Amino acid sequence: MARLPRFSPAGLPALVLQRGNNRQPVFLGPDDYLHYLDCLRMAAREHELAVHAYALRPNHIHLVATPKGPDSLSLAMQAVGRRYARHFNRVANRTGTLWEGRFRSAVIEPNAWLLPAMLYVEGNALRAGDVMTAEADRWSSYRHHAGIESSPLVSDHSAYWELGNTPFERQSNYRALTAEGLSGKTLATLRQHAHSGWPLGDAAFLTQLERHATRRVQPLPKGRPRRAGEEDLDEATAGDAPA
Repeated sequence: MARLPRFSPAGLPALVLQRGNNRQPVFLGPDDYLHYLDCLRMAAREHELAVHAYALRPNHIHLVATPKGPDSLSLAMQAVGRRYARHFNRVANRTGTLWEGRFRSAVIEPNAWLLPAMLYVEGNALRAGDVMTAEADRWSSYRHHAGIESSPLVSDHSAYWELGNTPFERQSNYRALTAEGLSGKTLATLRQHAHSGWPLGDAAFLTQLERHATRRVQPLPKGRPRRAGEEDLDEATAGDAPA
């Protein structure tokens, strides 16, 4: 089945996932992580992509970012992917594909899902047990949002600014949200959409997307399509079902 074209409307944030080919490592040391962040910062500036959160993991990367134009996300990810792959292949003395096909991205409803998506992305290393605290993860944007350091890459979303009237208040409230964590249901939902690429939001948000989309924004119902007359048969037999 042909894959759907990418859906990346301007002005709406997306949850982005890109993996190494065959789940292979894409970072071998601190210099690699730093080089990727430099590549991402340059590509985001060139193609007008606002990066709100990121996490670099040994064999994949996660982002939450808002494109200014309909092609901003694709152009930025293509640029950073090419630049970083050249660096990695050179230092690792290798050739060939570094990334697992095209990156995955899911449009998210800002009001409901922006902050959970940030927490999901920045908590990746902690959930995996690779660090003992969120503050110990050097390769995510958590330290920026918690007020430990400032990242020139990060463009804070309005949902983050709404956490408080001062930087201290925003940082304190964000640390509290991180300590509280996400529910299992929320984690599962974010993980599902990060991998599937289907937009994430309530019915009103999805309906609004459908008005402007040139492709489906929701998966088709599972199962065999009903043939004509089956609906009438169901209604006729409904009264025979036990109470």
